[in-house]
Amino acid sequence: MSDPRFLVLRLGSLGDIVHTFPAVAALREAFPAAEIVWLTHPRWKSLVESSALASEVRTIESRAIPSVRQAIAAVRQSTWDASIDYQGLWKSAALPFLGGVRRRIGFSSHTIREFAVPILYTDRVQPGTVHIADQNGELSRRAGARRRVAPVTLQIPAEDQSAARAQLRAANIDRYIVLSPGGGWRAKCWPPDRFGQLCQLIRNELGLRCVVNYGPGEDDLAAVVVEAAVVLRI
Repeated sequence: MSDPRFLVLRLGSLGDIVHTFPAVAALREAFPAAEIVWLTHPRWKSLVESSALASEVRTIESRAIPSVRQAIAAVRQSTWDASIDYQGLWKSAALPFLGGVRRRIGFSSHTIREFAVPILYTDRVQPGTVHIADQNGELSRRAGARRRVAPVTLQIPAEDQSAARAQLRAANIDRYIVLSPGGGWRAKCWPPDRFGQLCQLIRNELGLRCVVNYGPGEDDLAAVVVEAAVVLRI
């Protein structure tokens, strides 16, 4: 009997992907030799790769029709034991459906935010747990995993670690705390000036430096933090 092939779908975002890692780890634990192909947004490719859970990481720009067509065509070229849609949106559920995957696992209507998405699944799972990581794990269980979640260790490339150490040495920083003021939804973020005040408090009370971590499009957030407290930007 050949090893199974799974198509995993979690297109974004950062926090949601992190909450999916334990579920895919449980799938990998149950099927160590399986081919697990993870479909995600190009922005998160390196993050998914850092988990070392997927045999292959494919990218799709869901708002670009050529990218969607290419992804569907690639899915059609392979035979799959099952697809697992941890995202639960029309844009993710439609990909294995249009790609001809026969067994499509996803959440039931009790969990899905977008109306009628479960009609595209053959296996509809109604979670009996509360935390999203455990709910994702119930999809893995339906696919054959022995348990809902398993431990995950992210693997940071050696060159990235070396670059970060070099920057810290150049700034004479050895003991520090990392602050990340950004997020996918600005309305959910703590005000950046509060992060600046926190930097001052950490420096005065603990004697530690603060390093502000920010991503593309978050320069303005970092600038406000820097204005409120003198920190190293990386």
